[in-house]
Amino acid sequence: MSVCEGSIRGMLAVNLRRARIQRELSISELSRRSKIGKATLSQLESGAGNPTIETVFSLSRVLEVPISDLLDTRPAGGLTVVRAEEAEVLSGAGVDLRPLQRVDSGDAVFEVFDQRVRSGRRQNSLGHVGTEHTIVQAGRLGVRVEGSEVELAPGDYVGFDASLPHSYTALDGEVRSVLLLQYRADQRLHLSETVPAAPCAIES
Repeated sequence: MSVCEGSIRGMLAVNLRRARIQRELSISELSRRSKIGKATLSQLESGAGNPTIETVFSLSRVLEVPISDLLDTRPAGGLTVVRAEEAEVLSGAGVDLRPLQRVDSGDAVFEVFDQRVRSGRRQNSLGHVGTEHTIVQAGRLGVRVEGSEVELAPGDYVGFDASLPHSYTALDGEVRSVLLLQYRADQRLHLSETVPAAPCAIES
């Protein structure tokens, strides 16, 4: 079975290559800027890699595109239902993200994620494109943004410039939250431009 059909891994393989070529970057240069090994990038572009939150957010930062331009895009309109058990999970050192929806609204793009911070864990980010909004649903969440620290309880909200270094920490058991990433429309990857696709990895 080809992994380039609908999965996060498959969508990343196609979109990463497209974004890299549009930015006129070699794999070596992208590796240098993102601090991701050339072998890892080659695997990701072939659909054979295993992307993590850290990898995807680093690529988003360097390529200056929304996360959903690298992962998946779901058409808006009508009734959209995404079942929790069916959403693919993108995991990092301390966080599990489930991409739920992308909303294009004129001059802005929004991405909605179910975000779960694992008990006692911290998720660090060097920063990436966009503005970050988080609403805590359950648990206590520690948020640090370039030296400023706040603690959030259920129902609390925080928003900040996502290009700044930041981190999330689960302070008391697992934290469940809604993560909303907001981008300017001009930060979108031009998906209509045709770029030769790399061969997809085949799973037996």
